[in-house]
Amino acid sequence: MKKILITINTLGLAGAEVAMLSLLQQLDPKEYEVSLFVLTGQGELRSRIPSHVKVLNRTYSACSVLSAEGRKHLMKTVLKALVCKGKGITLFPYLCKHGFRQMKEGKIRLDKLLWRVISDGAEHFEETYDLAVAYLEGASTYYVTDHVRAKKKVAFLHVDYSEAGYSRSLDRECYLQLDRVFTVSDEVKESFLKVYPDCAEKTCVFHNILNQEDICEKAKLPGGFSDDYKGFRILTVGRLTSQKAYDIAIDAMKLLKEKGVKARWYVLGEGDQRAVLEAQINRLGLQEDFVLLGATDNPYPYYAQTDLYVHATRFEGKSIAIQEAQTLGCPMVVSDCSGNREQVIPNVDGVLCELTPEGICNGILELYEDEGKRLRYGQEAGKKQLTNPEEISKLLELIQ
Repeated sequence: MKKILITINTLGLAGAEVAMLSLLQQLDPKEYEVSLFVLTGQGELRSRIPSHVKVLNRTYSACSVLSAEGRKHLMKTVLKALVCKGKGITLFPYLCKHGFRQMKEGKIRLDKLLWRVISDGAEHFEETYDLAVAYLEGASTYYVTDHVRAKKKVAFLHVDYSEAGYSRSLDRECYLQLDRVFTVSDEVKESFLKVYPDCAEKTCVFHNILNQEDICEKAKLPGGFSDDYKGFRILTVGRLTSQKAYDIAIDAMKLLKEKGVKARWYVLGEGDQRAVLEAQINRLGLQEDFVLLGATDNPYPYYAQTDLYVHATRFEGKSIAIQEAQTLGCPMVVSDCSGNREQVIPNVDGVLCELTPEGICNGILELYEDEGKRLRYGQEAGKKQLTNPEEISKLLELIQ
């Protein structure tokens, strides 16, 4: 029986994590002995791991990395690595070099530095695997490259490489040491190969494996909007981070209200930008109009009940949220950026808009004012086959 190790940074409520769980379900326990190691040892999706998968973490916290409790747990993990395991000394030159570089560029991305600390400070295992999979960029990729014994090693890329703040120097050129690099979209591949042209022959697209049948069944479960609002509902699903551009969406909502649009915009997700976004909402008097609902384990009833899905982000790899919305027949407005433009066909199943308050506002108005177009786009979105079960063969052929 072949032994496979899959690593991931966290196991929180996010697209890549959901896609990984779908991939785990495709691995036949009669053929493969599958182990999973979560680098931070935390995340609320622990209960969704298939029963045949062995979790290697000795301890595990089900708290979200985006909650106050979760952030404390994460900092304890980092401090343990820095102090108890001495990584603060060995990684000091690395942290200083890249910390100063980020300051010079005016873009402080502390998480990009901490991934190296978490990777080097994580538990190591003596087992030799037939295949080791790093399912996320950052910590899990560093860990598989530097600390795992395996006959074959691969990594997945879910983001626009440069936009997300990565570089060859930051990564210590770890991708050169891997046997295969899987990107979740053509645009992610193109972005990556601009930085790593020498990885062209071993880089290919691996589309997210999505369980559309499961999504449709969960959409029928109790849940969804609990307020008594009777008007037009707009929905966005995604973490409250800078990447998701909620600051621009809030300004767009202000423009919609000024134009007399009767709508309410809901956001499912949690993140470090909540306080900043709440302040902006309050300043613009949108407390009843732009609602931060927090994270939920089952977002699908919300998709099924909304009138319009909006995904206006600064950049993407390949959005699971867009695929979920399409599965449930949502018409949508998405920003014209990497990832998004590969998933939505303008004038067929959605609207591409500029990432400005005016651009988002106009995109929403186009579908708000035309019910026929909205219904047609939703029907076209619902026809898309996004399950992609054949993708698993790209991974398993490495150890056949």
